[in-house]
Amino acid sequence: MPRSPQALQVQVRGLLAFVHTPFTEAHEVDLPRFCEHLRHLHDDFSDSPSSYFVCCGTGEFWSLDLQEYEALVGAAAKVVGREAPVIAGVGYGTRLALEYVCAAQTQGADGLLIFPPYLASGPQEGLLQHYGTLAAATDLGVFVYNRDNAVFAPQTVARLVEARPNVVGLKDGYGDLERLAGMRDLLGDDFLLMNGMPSAEMYAKRYAEAGIRPYSPGGIEFVPELAWRFDRALAQGDEREVDCLIDGFYRPYTQLRARVPGYGVALVKAGLRLRGRPSGGVRPPLVDPSREHRVVLAELIEKALALAE
Repeated sequence: MPRSPQALQVQVRGLLAFVHTPFTEAHEVDLPRFCEHLRHLHDDFSDSPSSYFVCCGTGEFWSLDLQEYEALVGAAAKVVGREAPVIAGVGYGTRLALEYVCAAQTQGADGLLIFPPYLASGPQEGLLQHYGTLAAATDLGVFVYNRDNAVFAPQTVARLVEARPNVVGLKDGYGDLERLAGMRDLLGDDFLLMNGMPSAEMYAKRYAEAGIRPYSPGGIEFVPELAWRFDRALAQGDEREVDCLIDGFYRPYTQLRARVPGYGVALVKAGLRLRGRPSGGVRPPLVDPSREHRVVLAELIEKALALAE
């Protein structure tokens, strides 16, 4: 049985693992490697993520057909679903997104992260209708993704939650803390707010000071040792350690990410290859890192491992 929406609000805390989708050299989904990677993240370290977000941005959701999506969500539910919540990404226009909602529920996901509607922008009333329709189609817990062409006003989120109580949280990739404070005022502390900014470590102190602790670590897939060290320093309020790790790895890594669109995913896969855990390349329109950038990434990984000691 999937976890209840209320259970997700309690369990989806701390580090949120956004898991990549491994591909073969022929760019087909590599399901065995996907399962092995999930077990690696969950079993091979003293700590494990609070939850696993699959088929989301890092998982190249936009490149997956429905059959691939079903296989990945189902595999994640079987491999780690008993031990931690599995949240599946959902996107596109309303009618197509409903197919992914149904597939995620059928395959055993615990919750959904709904991405902005594909391409089209709309007013707050349109967002309310789109997200409300998707939330009404499932009894799973639903998280909305606040970014790009789906930036929610606090009042819109409050109306959505009132109409659909299974909407239990929001991942923020927009960065307006005042707007998030307005949501907290209207919805209370139980409504889960998450730091989903690109390279979330760069914003983690500000979000934590605003009472928003969960975040999606940028390097947990290929330098999990440093991800956990950073998280412990943040939890302990060790600002000197946090700043040291930001200056030593996260800031230059963020700068490398910014050089080419889509590098947030491509660098993860390149980093895994450099750590001896190859997962194939990215699907178009993304491109794999250049040789020059792979050299820079290798140097950053070496620095990260030294910082994590």
